[in-house]
Amino acid sequence: MKIAFFETEEWEKEYLSKGLEGYSIAFFEGSLDPKNLDKVKDYEVVSVSIYSKINQEVIRKLPKLRFVATRSTGFDHIDIDECKKSKVTVSNVPTYGENTVAEHAFALILSISRNVHKSYVRSMNEDYSIEGLKGFDLKGKTLGVVGTGNIGLHVIKIAKGFGMNVIAYDVKKQRFIAEVLDFAYAATLDELLKQSDIVSLHVPYSKQTHHMISREKLQLMKKGSILINTARGGLVDNSALIEALDNGTLSGVGIDVIEGEEAIKEERACLVDSRNEAFCNFMKDLIVKHPDKVVFTPHIAFYSQEALERILDTTIENIKSFETGQPENVIA
Repeated sequence: MKIAFFETEEWEKEYLSKGLEGYSIAFFEGSLDPKNLDKVKDYEVVSVSIYSKINQEVIRKLPKLRFVATRSTGFDHIDIDECKKSKVTVSNVPTYGENTVAEHAFALILSISRNVHKSYVRSMNEDYSIEGLKGFDLKGKTLGVVGTGNIGLHVIKIAKGFGMNVIAYDVKKQRFIAEVLDFAYAATLDELLKQSDIVSLHVPYSKQTHHMISREKLQLMKKGSILINTARGGLVDNSALIEALDNGTLSGVGIDVIEGEEAIKEERACLVDSRNEAFCNFMKDLIVKHPDKVVFTPHIAFYSQEALERILDTTIENIKSFETGQPENVIA
């Protein structure tokens, strides 16, 4: 069984090689490129991360492909329907970083609530005054958690440690856990948005969740509230986000993911590819117009050493279990 890995760092190559000793594996630079699939046309297994698109074109050009092991929880980069039609099994990494992403979400929250980022921006201009830097306590504030999966629940645990009130929204309500962790479910997303001082998103991206935070939804939020997104960029309407910052609906935004972020994987992408113009203009509006209101990190909420090792461990087990005919963590 030949296995092709994409989007790997050097240390990951060593880790995977050790974990899959005896297997026929190869590593390829960057993401899987649909225009250059000849080099992997004889491989039965492909392992990718979120920047490699597994679509109809890719599947049809890989006639021997039987298994895709994505090193992520989300799988919106994979055409699941096409995989099912082509009898290609897909496994993901369902849990690896609930504490990791939750900690990052709170890093963003604290950076805004205590003006850490704003202070840094000022210091870069040799301004060390404290005027306008008065923060606020998290204790007693209401945190709205959208999505109560593994990550969302960990965010709630941390919030309780800060003495926050928590309300949550999810299509699948876990009443017993809500009682244990002492939070309440809102009947609707609208209700959560109206009541929350801070809203943190923790749902997967799909057709149903596309732009779930729209212009209309943002208008429901408290004046001066905060939005945190460490889930997927497509959950939030970019233009509506700018408007909400412009009119003061949002006093701060902490974002690790942005819709269209794949356009700037390369540092100079905005300069060399006109297709990225809309996204790059949005980023300029976001960062240049509101430098002290926006805390932006480049999709690194998951990016701790421990979390990455858990991802690789699960991926190794997914591949081994597929070979035995009893695949684990199957999504297609």
